[in-house]
Amino acid sequence: MSAAHFIFYVADQRASTAFYTHVLGRTPRLDVPGMTEFALGGDAVLGLMPEAGIRRLLGDALADPASARGVARAELYLLVSDPAAHHARALEAGATELSALTPRDWGHDVSYARDPDGHVLAFARESRAAARA
Repeated sequence: MSAAHFIFYVADQRASTAFYTHVLGRTPRLDVPGMTEFALGGDAVLGLMPEAGIRRLLGDALADPASARGVARAELYLLVSDPAAHHARALEAGATELSALTPRDWGHDVSYARDPDGHVLAFARESRAAARA
């Protein structure tokens, strides 16, 4: 496998592009009608596709993503140097806080937010407590 693309189905591609530009602090590497892509590091890419676009591609083979809008359908777990700053930017851009930055028992400090389409965003770093152990 040479690369991984994670595609979120979104209600409004323009609004989601603005949201993720702000949250990630970077511009998209691709932004055309029907798809926006953000490089996440390494060979990972976050794609934003309008819900109508996936319906056109797959038709009735897939339940209408709009019917599950607001329901957590996926989680994007990002290891970042400053999870608190990423979390704050997400909230500024319209995300809903699910959990503030907290040490977790798997060795990461993680905050959780929900984007406007219901996807869960986790911003994490190695736990400072675990790093000292």
